[in-house]
Amino acid sequence: MPEPTTRISAVDTFATFGGVRNWLFVRVTTTDGLHGWGEASTELWESTVEAAVHELGNRLLGSNALATEPLWQRANRHGFWRGGVVLSSALAAIDQALWDIRGRFHGVPVYALLGGPSREWIETYRHVGIYDPDRLAEEARALVAAGTRTLKTGAWVADSPAPERERLRRAEHRLRTLREAVGDDVEILIDNHGRARPDEAIRLIETAAASRPRWIEEPIAPEAPELVAPVAEAARRHGISIALGERLFSRWEFRPVLERQLVDVVQPDLCHAGGITEVVKIASLAEVYRAVVAPHNPAGPVSTAAAAHVGMAIPNFDILELCIDGPRASEVVAEPWTLDGHRLLVPDRPGLGIDLDVEAILDQPPRPIVVPSEAYAADGSVRDV
Repeated sequence: MPEPTTRISAVDTFATFGGVRNWLFVRVTTTDGLHGWGEASTELWESTVEAAVHELGNRLLGSNALATEPLWQRANRHGFWRGGVVLSSALAAIDQALWDIRGRFHGVPVYALLGGPSREWIETYRHVGIYDPDRLAEEARALVAAGTRTLKTGAWVADSPAPERERLRRAEHRLRTLREAVGDDVEILIDNHGRARPDEAIRLIETAAASRPRWIEEPIAPEAPELVAPVAEAARRHGISIALGERLFSRWEFRPVLERQLVDVVQPDLCHAGGITEVVKIASLAEVYRAVVAPHNPAGPVSTAAAAHVGMAIPNFDILELCIDGPRASEVVAEPWTLDGHRLLVPDRPGLGIDLDVEAILDQPPRPIVVPSEAYAADGSVRDV
């Protein structure tokens, strides 16, 4: 019996302001009238990624949209140039959309095609005090009252001009304030955005340990992950996990940090790490080293849906980052999902279980993003954001 087919007839992009960041959605349409949604939101580089989506999409026209694996292989290997955030994000969005089509074609949710469900719902965490540390306790209390059980803070760009001793003093005060605000039953995560040298990261860990954080994320820059070794050793002495991976885009890039056992929590982003096809493989590799998966996800509703479907299927899923940019998310999504406190409920609708309102997307064109995009030391030299 011949395999079913439905051919790719169009790959379209839709960029919109999401309330904090810009979102870049991708719609793949087939000759049978099916369509699927993907997302390639890449803050500061949306237009560049959008061009890459069109170039890649044009090469895939006429292909069988249900053949997700061979299409991923073609897209990744036949362009000669591969990897990096731009090409991997374009591939990721199209791959998500193809899985959405595949689920719609067969009338089942994507997580069922991936072998799930492995769980009943998706555990989530939320951000507090990232851009305004003075509101950290207030935001935390409100989220905990609404049912949140895990909170992430840190990445305080405005502290860049301060000397390290002052940054550590502020971090200690903020983390202590957060712990006092939420009590002992709420998990705290720290994001360092890769801003430190290894020795600085170790001093941050020693400072933060009293507040009993669950993990420190991107303690150092991602360009040389082997330098995480002394940082991981220091963190584990205090029972703190190392999380990283939002700026790693393939299983080949995750391999060295996993082989050296430098990471406890891997964080591939469904919008950047090659989409569903590749992230499932990254998760499988991580399972060999007893590492858990917590997808990076400060993006829009399709990114969240794709990450949630992967989380529903893989055995080593841990927790999902959830950024709700209201009211834009509810405006662009035709049927919003249910967030029950800290639990994201994944509907059993076919495909990714999400459809977007194109008119609502086009109603709000992209704008300059609100999140900080520059950082400088006191002497004017450039620091990491």
